[in-house]
Amino acid sequence: MNIYVYSDESGVFDKEHNDYFVFGGLILLGTEDKENWSRKYSSVEKILRANKGVGTSYELKATQITNKEKGKLFRSLNGCYKFGVVIREKDVLDRIYLSKKDKQRYLDYAYKIAVKRAFENLIQDGIIHPDEVERLYFYVDEHTTATNGRYELKEALEQEFKLGTYNYKYDTYYPPIFKKMKDVQLEYCNSESKLLVRAADIVANKIFYLARNEKRKELEEIQNLNVIYLP
Repeated sequence: MNIYVYSDESGVFDKEHNDYFVFGGLILLGTEDKENWSRKYSSVEKILRANKGVGTSYELKATQITNKEKGKLFRSLNGCYKFGVVIREKDVLDRIYLSKKDKQRYLDYAYKIAVKRAFENLIQDGIIHPDEVERLYFYVDEHTTATNGRYELKEALEQEFKLGTYNYKYDTYYPPIFKKMKDVQLEYCNSESKLLVRAADIVANKIFYLARNEKRKELEEIQNLNVIYLP
């Protein structure tokens, strides 16, 4: 089985002016699952475009639509497996903000751990069978990540899910959760042309809104959503 992960971010990673930064997205189990959710989400987008009187060139991202419209898009994903991480920026070590590289490494860590915890939850529930997973495909919204940063994220995902990780400080090896997996692919996408990255944007925006308004209980009650908090 192939697993497809679509993700986006919400907020600004800058503790001077922001309290929260969020990654959120979808986890789709197999090609058929991906195609089913693509059709469902596309049909809701078409209805919203018709109601707004806008064409396909108008991107239905969270920043360009009303709260009511965001609600409709989010509810269309009710049965879909979703994940998220809420980073409490004021609690992140000051030194991490001192360089772009350290900031990117921390965000990469937050992202891969959020996905890993969601996978572990699905494995525990018997929804994913680890030995049946052959490939992971990650689709991440394009942002200002430098080229070498993109390679580092791909390497981090490969280490976590395909090769296993090693903690030199404690001389400990953590095996990968998908031991028979063949490949990890990472693609940076423009949400304007990638339907399910737009869906991930709606998920990230919802998580960000509830975290910022301190509605943790409401966030944790969302169907099929696995959210973690860092640090």
